[in-house]
Amino acid sequence: MSKNEDIHISPLGFREYDARWLYEKDINQLGIESLGKGLGTQIIKHTKKENPRVIVGHDYRSYSEEIKESLKKGLISTGCFVEDIGLSLSPTVYFAQYNLNGDAVAMVTASHNENGWTGVKMGIKKGLTHAPEEMKELKDITLNKKFTEGKGREKQIDNFQQIYKDDLIKKNKINKKIKAIVACGNGTAGIFAPEILRGIGCEIIELDCKLDWTFPKYNPNPEDLKMLNAISVAVKESKADIGFGFDGDGDRVGVIDDKGNEIFSDKIGLLIAQDLSSKYNGSKFIVDVKSTGLYAKDKILLKNNCKTIYWKTGHSHIKRKVNTEKALAGFEKSGHFFFNQPLGYGYDDGINSAIHVCHLLNNKNKKMSEIVNELPKTFQTPTMAPFCKDDEKYQLMKKLVKQIQEIKNNKTKIDGQIITEILTINGIRFSFEDGSWGLIRASSNKPSLVVVTESQTSDSRKKKIFEFIDDLLKKTGKIGEYDQKI
Repeated sequence: MSKNEDIHISPLGFREYDARWLYEKDINQLGIESLGKGLGTQIIKHTKKENPRVIVGHDYRSYSEEIKESLKKGLISTGCFVEDIGLSLSPTVYFAQYNLNGDAVAMVTASHNENGWTGVKMGIKKGLTHAPEEMKELKDITLNKKFTEGKGREKQIDNFQQIYKDDLIKKNKINKKIKAIVACGNGTAGIFAPEILRGIGCEIIELDCKLDWTFPKYNPNPEDLKMLNAISVAVKESKADIGFGFDGDGDRVGVIDDKGNEIFSDKIGLLIAQDLSSKYNGSKFIVDVKSTGLYAKDKILLKNNCKTIYWKTGHSHIKRKVNTEKALAGFEKSGHFFFNQPLGYGYDDGINSAIHVCHLLNNKNKKMSEIVNELPKTFQTPTMAPFCKDDEKYQLMKKLVKQIQEIKNNKTKIDGQIITEILTINGIRFSFEDGSWGLIRASSNKPSLVVVTESQTSDSRKKKIFEFIDDLLKKTGKIGEYDQKI
């Protein structure tokens, strides 16, 4: 880094829940240092401490350590006492805040993004990461250089990887011998997931678990079709009971059954909720608005007096709702699962999620494919995103909400059925007498809307609800091409 180098930091890198940039195109080391100063200033303001203790870790990318050093430099300059736990998963850093009683966390990671990306996931209150308001505040402090000055320091925390592993292993021993494929896409989870799952009693077959920051096979992303296909092939070849795919920073998991089929995360969440409900009668579960409608009418959950709350999409939103509602668990369709005490600390941990799938298999004397088949069949569209300008999408949503509320009030029938329920916490999700539903919401990170429909009766019903939505959208004149369409 030359002495004459200017601070470079693109404002677009400040996202809703974290920060991400292409390094060094959109941010340089001085930009990262500025981010550290901004974050340190924010932590000092919110904790009201002159020297708050900040837990820091980094993922396995060729440049993550140098980025972490620049971030630490910025944090220390504001007065923060930095405690560096080294190579980590995001949940390792979240756990460290509890274990070491830290005041805040900063994890250098670009999660499942391709090589070249970097970023930081940060949080102040234990178990929570930044919400949109905190990200706006951080952006303002950083870009306008409203920095606090102080005298901080740093120390290395040795062997924390093992402390995290042991904590998950000791609480989760299983009796059934489960053969599992563990795929990590050569990302950081490779030095955590196989050892932890072996530790609880599974027989593990490793797939791309050797650390390699070039990601030679595929991106470590459980939604990546290449990754899912590789796990599917491995499950069938080795006659495994289950397959797990972990993302780059270990906070999400994808699941493949014994026949090599992907199980969508909302369905896995429902199966785990059913399993937990008999032991934890009267529990609450939080799910995002893109998730299946089966939760609302599930006989096992209702029998065990459990309540399901549909909430805003986005891991930060679900995490906070789990926290404020004191829910037992939260499930997001993207694969972020959140387990509260006594099962976890409320944050998203992909390995802990996989452990709960193993408990599910351990508790039932059935194959994973058989357990999934016990759920009622549903017909759901993929997540579709029609183009809509950023400066128009929220106003348009207000009009659409009003329109659909009028349709409900007038008892107007759509494909022969009236709308019985409306949820407006995140766009609008409207449900019918037969349990089918449609969702329209503004995308939080792209110039588009998000559309999903589900029917519990037929594929044609699912399509009819989509046709109703598509027709409404076309009439607005504000909608462009869809990214995909049924």
